[in-house]
Amino acid sequence: MSTHVMNTYGRLPFALSHGRGCRVWDTEGKAYLDGLAGIAVNTLGHAHPKLVPALQEQVATLMHVSNYYQAPLQEQLAERLCALSGLDKVFFCNSGLEANEAALKLARKFGHGKGIARPEVIVYDKAFHGRSIATLSATGNPKVQAGFEPLVEGFVRLPINDLEAVRAAVASNPNIVAIFLETIQGEGGINPTRIEVLQGLRRICDEHDLLLMLDEVQCGIGRTGKWFAHQWAGIQPDVMPLAKGLGSGLPIGAVVTGPRASEIFQPGNHGTTFGGNPLAMRAGIETLRIMEEDGLLAHAAAMGERIRAGLAAGLDGLTGVREIRGHGLMIGVELDRPCGVLLTRAADAGLLISVTADSVVRLLPPLVISAAEVDELLSILLPLMRDFLAAPAA
Repeated sequence: MSTHVMNTYGRLPFALSHGRGCRVWDTEGKAYLDGLAGIAVNTLGHAHPKLVPALQEQVATLMHVSNYYQAPLQEQLAERLCALSGLDKVFFCNSGLEANEAALKLARKFGHGKGIARPEVIVYDKAFHGRSIATLSATGNPKVQAGFEPLVEGFVRLPINDLEAVRAAVASNPNIVAIFLETIQGEGGINPTRIEVLQGLRRICDEHDLLLMLDEVQCGIGRTGKWFAHQWAGIQPDVMPLAKGLGSGLPIGAVVTGPRASEIFQPGNHGTTFGGNPLAMRAGIETLRIMEEDGLLAHAAAMGERIRAGLAAGLDGLTGVREIRGHGLMIGVELDRPCGVLLTRAADAGLLISVTADSVVRLLPPLVISAAEVDELLSILLPLMRDFLAAPAA
């Protein structure tokens, strides 16, 4: 183990060396079924036979240039994202954190354009938007924020799925300029915003000229069975941060905007050195193309339903299971006790999963997972969960 890498992660005691499809191998040759996809990143799994040659070609052609120049691949990917979302413009960056940071800058500049000197943004309990000082301040997790005070001001925190709280805040606070939330909270425990709440938030923003900013960093790019999770509610946001699954493993972020937000940034207002580089753009273009060609949206919806049905049947009647929730291949099982030990037990059994919010088993497999692999995932995970729940709670 290196003594020169900062101790910022509680790592499991093995290193992965290679992967193919929904399976990865460690440096000792042990195989694992990937139920995490690099935290919703590896949309197409590992070493996808259509993606790899396209990226090899791009590496041999052009990987990086400055944003001083015209960027045809940016134009191509932006056009596709706008067609899929119904929105207008795209800014490219490198990560979900950067996309969310850009969204917050858009909100502030939008407010200043309306003559509001100290713009404020509604955010939510249990939210997670990143670890920069601004996105950390928007995040609703005191454990993540601890030790980094003073936090950035300008946030009004509310409970998720409470429209009346939003209406009251907007009515009493003329400085509110935007509502910022994850369509489905990821790190907070796979907590979906209800469809009627999303629709209500859209109406509130239209009535009061606010920006509706939907963080789809984890739940977007087909993970729920639609291109973007908010499309289940039949609405469009004004600002939509994306990242994770858009590049199938390459670092990429994007902020997609509608008419209310598309002209806020002008030259000099925002920028990036690496964002929009040709290699990342090619990864995004090919990811979306392959997803469409291979029908992965419908597949994600079907495989997600298969997992949830299997979990419901396998955990039925067990004390300690509070809820199985999620949409498509973004699934959480909330238990009545901390369950971090399941991370190691699953890995020992050959399955990669995540535990989030202390007591939620989180499943985010690649969208290419097969029915046979879903059944294998369940055959490994369910006995582990049953044994865990049968033991006395600590």
